[in-house]
Amino acid sequence: MKIKKIKGSTMPEVMQIVRRELGEDAVILNSKVIHEGGFLGLFKKRKLEVLAGIDSPRKKPVPSKPVVAKPMSSVLAEGKQDHLLKEIKDMKRLIQQKNQDHTFPLPYQELLNHLENQEVNKDIAMELVDTIHTSNEQEEDMEKLKKKLAFEIKHRLANKGSFGKSDYQKQFVHLVGPTGVGKTTTIAKLAAHSVLNERKKVALITTDTYRIAAIEQLKTYSKILDVPIEVAYNLEDYNKAREKFSDFDLVFVDTAGRNFRDEKYVEELGNVMDLNEEVDTYLVLSLTTKSNDLEAIYDQFRHVPVKQIIFTKKDETTSYGAALNLSLQHNIGIAFLTTGQDVPDDIEEASIDHIAKLIVGD
Repeated sequence: MKIKKIKGSTMPEVMQIVRRELGEDAVILNSKVIHEGGFLGLFKKRKLEVLAGIDSPRKKPVPSKPVVAKPMSSVLAEGKQDHLLKEIKDMKRLIQQKNQDHTFPLPYQELLNHLENQEVNKDIAMELVDTIHTSNEQEEDMEKLKKKLAFEIKHRLANKGSFGKSDYQKQFVHLVGPTGVGKTTTIAKLAAHSVLNERKKVALITTDTYRIAAIEQLKTYSKILDVPIEVAYNLEDYNKAREKFSDFDLVFVDTAGRNFRDEKYVEELGNVMDLNEEVDTYLVLSLTTKSNDLEAIYDQFRHVPVKQIIFTKKDETTSYGAALNLSLQHNIGIAFLTTGQDVPDDIEEASIDHIAKLIVGD
């Protein structure tokens, strides 16, 4: 028998590889869930490992040689092997059916459906419900299950970075991200909080010279808050502004939002500001953006030392799974959620409890 070990994300994917490499007559000898990859024991991906086999083709008898009768023990052994292969094929069929029709008992299935409606990644949603699922046949109270689910979400987020507002470790705070997510308004909210509530000496720098409206908008906020602002058209301007504001407590830097699919975007940021300087960098993303696009945006900034994520437009959606997905999959914390255009009011800290409540609901 030819035996081969095959790995895949799902059973249908594994079975497709089995059929391609071993043929339609292959059988599943064993299957198990494994976790591999990741970094320092984190971010391991769930995969299926299957041991598949197929009978080697029997050699045709040579006519010129006499046929020798097989011993009875050999015949019995082959009979047992055929019976075993039949059982394995039946098991294979049951495993395929289980993976295709896998459901949880009520109300666990309702929780799974709720997570998927929140646009939580399917694998993450399945793992969360599977973790809190018990073998008790008696259905548990939905409120108790929601509390268990919220606890499990908080437990997983607890080791994924810093959540909520943390003290700025660096003097210069950069906000980066794609166009249209509200970086300029978010900077105004952060600056206003630092000036009005923390009595910090604050200055502003904008490198968003692609949009005149963005410069004028930030200049308006600087007048209202009575804080200085500098416009940097290139790296030399940026360095001069840094030197000018060297004695300030905090300097918030607004960056140009560009098409995140443009691979030169981050490179262009480096032409206007030094991303390797001692700065706190926050990636600003919108909760209204599709999960696949958020993954693509995050990947564009993989070489930038992002401290935390700020999610905007919470008030424009009822699905918050994207925040959970990005945090769990990339080990990154969330600092703030913005809830509207009013400065400085429409911003709130993104604590672990708050994220869990958004996902699970009341």
